[in-house]
Amino acid sequence: MSKKTRNIGAYIALSVLSVIWLLPIVWVILTSFRGTPGVASPTFIPRKFTLNNYKTLFFPEGNQAHYIMFGKWLVNTGSVALLNMVFSTLLSLGAAYALSRFRFKGRGAILNIALILGMFPGFMAMIAVYLILNMLGLINHPFALLLVYSSGAGLNFYVSKGYFDTIPYDLDEAAMIDGASQWQIFSKVILPLAKPIIVYTALMAFMAPWMDFILASMILRTPEQKTVAVGLYGMIMENADLFNNFTVFAAGCVVVAFPIVLMYVLLQRFIIEGIAAGAVKG
Repeated sequence: MSKKTRNIGAYIALSVLSVIWLLPIVWVILTSFRGTPGVASPTFIPRKFTLNNYKTLFFPEGNQAHYIMFGKWLVNTGSVALLNMVFSTLLSLGAAYALSRFRFKGRGAILNIALILGMFPGFMAMIAVYLILNMLGLINHPFALLLVYSSGAGLNFYVSKGYFDTIPYDLDEAAMIDGASQWQIFSKVILPLAKPIIVYTALMAFMAPWMDFILASMILRTPEQKTVAVGLYGMIMENADLFNNFTVFAAGCVVVAFPIVLMYVLLQRFIIEGIAAGAVKG
């Protein structure tokens, strides 16, 4: 088999996989504009298009206003996501810098413990987390999500550490000779050279609360306190109007996905550079 034939076969296989991957996404987008309610549709492309699903999502009327609070859910989720992005990025980058640049007793143990803990799925600790938050009186409060997400951010340092390892230590020594402190080296020498990994870490920290459902569904109870993932699920599963609300649910999925897709498109170069460099020594 010639190289040209193999390439054609690879292109065909990738094209088929792309269609399979994109088909559900296209269906959800089309469903969000479908004029007829319900889960099923006789045609893949809607016969009637409308913007009423998005209007209902943000401006519900009548009985729907009691359980469709998408604007409030967006505010809750966005607040937690943005604050977590700031706190988690600072904690993760700080831990990565310390473990990359300093040599101290117990450093190897910290690296090994963090690696082992990262192998366990997060939901294994959720019962304990729930009990602790319940004792602190933080159940049904979005701040509890921020506390949980930020508390574990320091363990997510491996990719960032790998990136810092690629930055020559000679730069640190040169800055020390000039009288720079460790904070000045970190903030004025290392961070300006680490834009890709900063963007990658910040995006991952933003996505965690934006897309999370399991932890948020355990902690948040009342409709006013829910995040978008929990709110959209409850909108169709906890009410008897599932048939009519599904197109509104699809509109909500599109709105939720849009910021993440937009950030990936705009920051793709930084994300790829951060992952590639961090994976070299991480």
